[in-house]
Amino acid sequence: MALLQVRDFPDDLYKEYAAYARNENRSIAQQTIYLIRKELGATESNKSRRRRLLDNAAANPLTLSSEAKDPADIVNEDRNV
Repeated sequence: MALLQVRDFPDDLYKEYAAYARNENRSIAQQTIYLIRKELGATESNKSRRRRLLDNAAANPLTLSSEAKDPADIVNEDRNV
């Protein structure tokens, strides 16, 4: 993976940027990647991403085989070992 280095980044801007990333629950690196992707038009909003994932899950429901064990039985087996 490539490494990005920014020289002479102002300290006051860095502190503000770090706080902004923290408020978005991202690291500075994650926030930088997110903002660059957003600026380049290569991102989708969280809402549209969630909608796409939910639609995909609804279109492809999970089916369990009749041979599948009951999860409670699996837990009990693990506890008895």
